Amino acid sequence: MVLPVKIASFNVNGIRARIASVASWLERHEPDVLCLQETKVEDDEFPHEELARVGYETRVAGQTGYNGVAIASRHPLTDVKVGLFDDGPSAERRLIAATVLGVRILDVYVPNGKSVALPSFVEKLRFFERLRVTLDVSEDAARELVVCGDFNVARAELDVFDPGRFRGKLLFHPEEQRALARVLDFGLFDSFRQLHPEERRYSWWDYRGGDFRSNRGLRIDYVFVTAALSPRIRRAEIDVEPRREPKPSDHAPVLVELD
Repeated sequence: MVLPVKIASFNVNGIRARIASVASWLERHEPDVLCLQETKVEDDEFPHEELARVGYETRVAGQTGYNGVAIASRHPLTDVKVGLFDDGPSAERRLIAATVLGVRILDVYVPNGKSVALPSFVEKLRFFERLRVTLDVSEDAARELVVCGDFNVARAELDVFDPGRFRGKLLFHPEEQRALARVLDFGLFDSFRQLHPEERRYSWWDYRGGDFRSNRGLRIDYVFVTAALSPRIRRAEIDVEPRREPKPSDHAPVLVELD
């Protein structure tokens, strides 16, 4: 029997600083699954208890600094895996996967890249290549699969408040876009664009310069789905309300409902 599933993704930019906001958001929206990025805590410091109090169990791949991912679920999490196919024990924690209600979910935090002139940008492109290989060797494009998270790339002009200003720069560079497109060629579809093909909406705003108040943002957070799930998409939204809070993340949650 096919069950409705509500899946959300949120780069929290530090779970300890945002745990009250996240718990409150979960109580209001009640997603079945919430994928978190940039948790910035080691596994034994993750606030499991706060999320358990609102009905969620969590699996984490933690790391201090700028990394760390986690999956919170109201249902049992099975077949949990951490990392890309070639990650070693000391690799950055940027991917965690689990199965919930029959849906395979990969929670991804792509490196920012820092600058197109730096070696870190090449590493970002390499991460996309490794993510695609991970999908090829570990997952099945024919199954019900979700790949979501912070991908640190705006896919098209509709996803950028000022394309001319960003074109050829970090987060809107053609090499990044091609690298992400290669990942999607696995058989993934942009759930938000499926329901909102022409809508200009953003999921990230710089903290500086009043960018959120002026809506100078980029859409870099996604919930991608396989063809097996694409017909089930009933709702796809970006919830900007947490970005209005006094001490917000610079990202907004994205939410997809499958019937």
